[in-house]
Amino acid sequence: MTVERVRVAVVGAGQAGLAVSHELTELGVEHVVLERGRVAETWRGRWDSFCLVTPNWTVRLPGGAYAGPDPHGFMLRDEVVDFLERYADGFRAPVREGVDVETIEPDADGFALATGGGPLRAGAVVVATGTYRRPHRPAAAETLPADLPQLDVEDYLNESALPRGGVLVVGSGQSGCQIAEELVDAGREVVLACGRAPWLPRRIGPHDLVWWLVETGFLDAPAASLPGPEARLFSNVLATGHGGGHDLHLRVLRERGVTLAGRFLGAGDGAARFGDDLGESVAWGDDRHRQLRDLVHGVAREQGIEVDLPEPEPFDGRGLDRLDLRRVGAVVFAAGFRPDYASWVAGAGAFDDLGFPRQVDGESTAAPGLYFLGVHFLRKRKSSLLIGVGEDAAIVAQRIAATT
Repeated sequence: MTVERVRVAVVGAGQAGLAVSHELTELGVEHVVLERGRVAETWRGRWDSFCLVTPNWTVRLPGGAYAGPDPHGFMLRDEVVDFLERYADGFRAPVREGVDVETIEPDADGFALATGGGPLRAGAVVVATGTYRRPHRPAAAETLPADLPQLDVEDYLNESALPRGGVLVVGSGQSGCQIAEELVDAGREVVLACGRAPWLPRRIGPHDLVWWLVETGFLDAPAASLPGPEARLFSNVLATGHGGGHDLHLRVLRERGVTLAGRFLGAGDGAARFGDDLGESVAWGDDRHRQLRDLVHGVAREQGIEVDLPEPEPFDGRGLDRLDLRRVGAVVFAAGFRPDYASWVAGAGAFDDLGFPRQVDGESTAAPGLYFLGVHFLRKRKSSLLIGVGEDAAIVAQRIAATT
């Protein structure tokens, strides 16, 4: 059987895979991009009303920055897909759609890839599938009644697709808060089981919060700046792009009619139980707010911008401790995602205890020639974002061009 050989195989045709494909094309490096579905497949799987949390001006892919009429708006799901499709077409990215990469293993000539389209050999491989492919459910999820409809956030489409009744949303990061808002706006009874997340107002003085995160250097922070490896799993700053963008944190959701609860502990005797840590979670988020506020005030002073972010308003930390499951039509798990590389990418010592790749500037320290892109904190906090992935893609492409 003849095995196809390529110089470089890029796995994934989202923003990371397309960005490195653009840079490899510019450097004249022959490569293919293998995509299990279609270009921007992960974006296609978002819920119906999904939109970016970051403004359109932050879309800065190499050779493909946003140049539309609404730089301060927030692209909807289908607009993001259209943008990435046009981007790929613009430089004729060598994408092979419908090719699922099942395994990647180092061999004497580089790497062996088992794909749905047959075996492939590559001198170098760039894994650009995104870090968080495996939805996370807390262990307590197993205690819920088997006949109670339960779905992960990636399977949520819209409010009308859920069974009648109230909805328990487990997880209060960006996705959980946005879905809780959508559900309560549709008239659903919503209980949100909360964890820890930082927050800021959507607008601070004359600028959007993301402008401040850029100007303060927050998005350029390296992984070494974190208190520990587990901090890579912390939620992003809470906000939403819906309706032109507005505040979306736990105080806002409570005012909108969402019932807040502490951490989901499990279910029994027909009821879900929650911890008494709601106040602690909000206090943690308020502490992060103060840290970010100090950064904002520092930049404001340097640039002569008049800004005064007040202290967070007092918060009554009492949350729901018990929920009668007869009132619940469905449970939506929005407790984040975890890396899943090790299940299909071989290499002893290639991944740490949390499943993140061990790498320097995107190249694996365990398997030279194996690269990663689109990983949260690959090099910086912005590494997985549309505003940051291009910077990493240029570095990876240059390393490949110099060594393969």
